[in-house]
Amino acid sequence: MSDLEIRRVYLPDAQEARGVVIVIDVIRAFTVAAYALAGGASRLWLVRTTDEAFALRQRAPQALLAGEIGGRLIPGFDYNNSPSLMAAGNIKGRTIIQRTGAGTQGAASAINAAHLLICSLVNARATARYTRQLAEETDGVVTLLPTEQPEHPYNRLGEDAVCADYLEALLRDQENASTQLTQNIARLESAGRFDFFKPGDFDFPIEDIALIKAFDRFNFAMVGRHKQWNGITYVEVEKLDIVR
Repeated sequence: MSDLEIRRVYLPDAQEARGVVIVIDVIRAFTVAAYALAGGASRLWLVRTTDEAFALRQRAPQALLAGEIGGRLIPGFDYNNSPSLMAAGNIKGRTIIQRTGAGTQGAASAINAAHLLICSLVNARATARYTRQLAEETDGVVTLLPTEQPEHPYNRLGEDAVCADYLEALLRDQENASTQLTQNIARLESAGRFDFFKPGDFDFPIEDIALIKAFDRFNFAMVGRHKQWNGITYVEVEKLDIVR
């Protein structure tokens, strides 16, 4: 669809997102989600709180819990918010219940989406391709929802904004989209955005950096649907392979 109306809202206003809503978390929730699905996880359940995560595991006792508070592993969870550790995990066929401070909050809060997608750099192009198909049903309305929480909510310097810019460039068929993205990733590096990752740090392993930056590594969209169970609102996410 050529005539797209691309909007952008931020985490505090997630309920205002309409049409095809793409919720973005690059560092690191939806990068972790992508590596989980690529590694054979059957689905993700995204929640707001740790209590919801533990409660949902009663529904699926074999589920694995993944996420963070303050970037660190949550006591009682199986995985932290690290894509490299998730990629190395034995997760084939398992449900992953995920709670993070930004990404899962945005997905759970985007309750007015006609279609909900979650995204990071690693599946951006596939997400944009699928968004074009879905936009036929929303009169071309697409909302990008970066979930990073910079000092000012409309700061355009962070990695989620970089991913949103890349998605918009792809949706508008800009030929220099990949070049601009590469330049923006280099800017993030020079600004020290990845400096908190350290060798041997369990929660912030340096191996995460390459996996985060591997844009368009996966050719699938991550499709979310809001669901209810025992008073808990959560988002079920499944992988959808996209035909090139």
